[in-house]
Parts: sequence; C-alpha cells; structure tokens
Amino acid sequence: MYEPRAADSEERSAAWAARVLAEAGAARDRIDRVSRLVLATTHADPAASGDAALVADVDLAILGAPRPRFLEYESQVGREYAWLPGEAFRAGRAALLEALLARPRIYATELFAERFEAAARANLRDALTRLRAG
Repeated sequence: MYEPRAADSEERSAAWAARVLAEAGAARDRIDRVSRLVLATTHADPAASGDAALVADVDLAILGAPRPRFLEYESQVGREYAWLPGEAFRAGRAALLEALLARPRIYATELFAERFEAAARANLRDALTRLRAG
C-alpha cells in the first residue's frame, strides 16, 4: 500500500490488512494486533516495546546496512522521490535523518541496537553530509 506521495501509507496498509483478516474470519484481537504492528512502521512511538519494537527495528534495519548497500538504498529513495524538486527532497530527507539521529537510540530492541546502531549513525551522518552538499 506504499505510495511515496501519500502521508498515510501505513494507515491504509493497516486498514487493508484488517479488512482482509476480517473477511477471512480472523478474531478481532488478531486483527487489532496486526493493525498495530503495521502501524509500528510509522515510528511514531520511539518507546515501542515487544513485537511492535521488533517490527519497527526491522523496518529501520537498512539504516545499519554495510555502506555499499546503504548507498544503494539512498539512491533508491532518491529515485522514489524524484517527483519532488531537488531542494524540497533534500530538506525533507535531511529533516528525517536528523530526527533519527536525535533519538537517544535509533533501535528499540537490544538485538538491533547492538548489531546496527553504530553503523546506522555513521550512515546517517554521511547521508546528511551528502544532502547538505547538494
């Protein structure tokens, strides 16, 4: 359900999953759980715990990827948002990366923090430097 021009991709994805699960006869508590897990990828709750924290960390794992893969990902993001004027993209992307760097920890779970935190911070700082250079 991802659409780069939409601000509500996660919400639409959660609603779609809830509808499909309801049509399949899933119990309400399961539907609610799946919806919450999909919404965890909004990263609106930096204090998420349990499965929601794990899903959010999986979603952010790419940030701690080895440099060549991270650079490929950044290039993919740039192509995905090619419809935006360059300055608008750079400003928006920089704001997002700065917000991630401002967190005490990027990853909520110990597993992901231990494995990816340092690399993610290095990748994000490097990406910000490139964005600011234009």
